[in-house]
Amino acid sequence: MRVLAKDIAQACRDRPGETLEVYGWVHRIRELGGVTFIILRDRSGMLQLLLSEAEKVDISGLTLESVIQVRGVPTLNEKAPGGVELRVHTLEYSARSAPDLPYQVNADIGKIGLEAVLDHRALSLRNPKIRAIFKVQSTIIEAFSRYLRGQDFTEIKTSKLVGGGTEGGAELFEVAYFDKKMYLAQSPQIYKQIMVASGLERVFEVAPAYRAEKHDTPRHLNEYVSLDVEMAFIASEKDLIALEKGLLSHIFSEVARKNAEELALWKAQVPDAQAVERAPIIPYEEALSIANGVSASGKKPGPRIFDINPEAERLLCEWALQEKGTDLVFVNEFPRRYRPFYTYPLDATRTMSFDALFRGLEITTGGRRQHDYKALLEVLPKFGLKEETIAGYRAFQYGCPPHGGFAVGCERLTQKILGLSNIKEASLFPRDRKRIAP
Repeated sequence: MRVLAKDIAQACRDRPGETLEVYGWVHRIRELGGVTFIILRDRSGMLQLLLSEAEKVDISGLTLESVIQVRGVPTLNEKAPGGVELRVHTLEYSARSAPDLPYQVNADIGKIGLEAVLDHRALSLRNPKIRAIFKVQSTIIEAFSRYLRGQDFTEIKTSKLVGGGTEGGAELFEVAYFDKKMYLAQSPQIYKQIMVASGLERVFEVAPAYRAEKHDTPRHLNEYVSLDVEMAFIASEKDLIALEKGLLSHIFSEVARKNAEELALWKAQVPDAQAVERAPIIPYEEALSIANGVSASGKKPGPRIFDINPEAERLLCEWALQEKGTDLVFVNEFPRRYRPFYTYPLDATRTMSFDALFRGLEITTGGRRQHDYKALLEVLPKFGLKEETIAGYRAFQYGCPPHGGFAVGCERLTQKILGLSNIKEASLFPRDRKRIAP
């Protein structure tokens, strides 16, 4: 029976002298006199194999990244990874790797260009540091879902083929759908709201979203994983901010608990619950004033900032870390002109909406939605829309509670937790203007 690398030490203590079987990839080979050391890698970690000439194990033609099955007896060795090594009796090949690797999986991946890493994604994901990104991301998704289920939310799955946009202006990917034109969904926005109106009240979804925006920056993807939330019977966006604070605290706590090794590989830390709770809520105009003040007081003052742009996001998080001891900021009361048509008004110029900024990057956009169908119709001309373009909202004619929601960009949250320089690093198979493979 197979034993994982992480369990060998315990097996050695529990069953001394017993022959064990391990499977994995050849991560490193080192020959020393009449002894060969192989580091075997499996999904759980690393294990040192010791092959002596006396055992007469044939390793001719052994190459890095070959997949092998090994049988041997474990012995404790403080110098070996995990404090144990396996003295090999037999070695079999499941698959031999070609010797001409495009780059060394066991090398410092930071010295390999991002494009090369993505071009050979199946290989780069074998690198423990790169694979750590997606272990953290898996925990984020699991913790997101678990927390919301604990708050009586129902998970939904909505169509990604839609008849039109829901975000009021962002470009769409057109799809030929039999004899019709359809589009890849920018978000599950309308579906989330319909499900709230259906009586479920609280729903969430983890699913891809698509934006046909022609950007090429370290913070944008054309396909990303959106962590969406919608809930009924709220008074304002502050109810949503309170929910997100609890949600982020839980996510960070789970990442710290389950991914300590992965965080260590990236020299990363997550905020504690107190830091999340301290995150300030700053109205838009005040946030602009703070950002301009921080900019003006710097060694190299920049130009005046007129909206919450990437530079403002960076400056606000810098200010919050210094003044509040947290690098999480919520900016609310966005002007009407910056928010979609369905955003609930606070007054003639402001809305009950917000962004969450984390370590210099917007990770969340949300707010209360307009639940009155007549009020929706009244604002359409201001956004260049007609009633037929919002057909899905006709369900609101039959009674819809006050509600709102938000969406967290999964890759952005992953990027900021680990301090990745480019969001593409946080996507298994990123899609941008140029990349459509693998």
